[in-house]
Amino acid sequence: MLQIVPVILCGGSGTRLWPRSRAAMPKPFLPLVGDTTLFEASLARCPAELGFVAPVVVTGAKHLEHVEAQLSGAPGATVIVEPAARNTAAAIALAACRLPEDAVMLVCPSDHHIGRPDVFAQAAAAAAALASEGWLVSFGIEATAPETGFGYLKRGEAIEGTTGFRTAQFVEKPDLERAKSFLADGGYAWNGGIFAFRVGDFMAELSAHRPEIAAKVREAVEKGASDSHRFHPDAATFAAVPSDSVDYAVMENTSRAAMVPADMDWSDIGNWQALHDALERDESGNSVRGSGEAELVDCRNVLVDSDGPRVSVIGLDNVIVVVDGNEVLVTTAEGVQKVGKLNGAVNQ
Repeated sequence: MLQIVPVILCGGSGTRLWPRSRAAMPKPFLPLVGDTTLFEASLARCPAELGFVAPVVVTGAKHLEHVEAQLSGAPGATVIVEPAARNTAAAIALAACRLPEDAVMLVCPSDHHIGRPDVFAQAAAAAAALASEGWLVSFGIEATAPETGFGYLKRGEAIEGTTGFRTAQFVEKPDLERAKSFLADGGYAWNGGIFAFRVGDFMAELSAHRPEIAAKVREAVEKGASDSHRFHPDAATFAAVPSDSVDYAVMENTSRAAMVPADMDWSDIGNWQALHDALERDESGNSVRGSGEAELVDCRNVLVDSDGPRVSVIGLDNVIVVVDGNEVLVTTAEGVQKVGKLNGAVNQ
């Protein structure tokens, strides 16, 4: 069985699910769907019996305490502590520089929900097999709605003998009309930011297309220091690393981009409506979560999330109510994209 190294990217500012998610305790570390946190669920999807080895977690110092408190289900895990946030290309390169050249990395965000982990595991195995043949692989998540908040992957020709395809095009977040055309076309998938590649192949592509990122990350790792299961890259060197996403730096430039289809009930839980969509609902489309009580009368598609105070709602449709300590948020479903711009979310 091909061994796969899960690389879990763990960061974020916690503004889009304010006030429940905060800068000091962002969404990966919260039990938003079910009893486990999104970070714990990310680790649990990569068990040893399915060919995964101990994970590498890349996080910042401000999240280190939360990461270590929730690592108990991942024996042998190592943690790379980023001295500064330099986007996903540098974060993945940090992990790559600490692994053997022939290791296959499966890069996963720590704050996504996947309702069908069995399908995730199948896609991971398919992606790893392609990666072992020199492909740089994205998960092509089945598009079920004309979402404008995600990038898209255009499916190219099938790769013989596999379930994968060449990636014909990476498409930036579209407007609504273009997103509708992608859905109607049927040849486009969401880009969920899950990737598989061999360490050597990834670093070769990064060196070719973003040589300064590759060189500075290598130097930061060479000058870094280990502390038990933690590794600290050299802060002064890493501060000089250019900030760029792995999509821009590598995936859109390589000639070896591939994708594997993944219909795995995926959500990035990117706002309160996305969370509501991932939760179980009653016959009127309502959901109640949190430790507080809620009473909903003549309501449809309402989410109430309270950490204590009773919330009573009458006669409302498509509304979200969140109570966290002394903070209260009330928004329509259409208004959720503006939550991260509220003063309470910005001024944490």
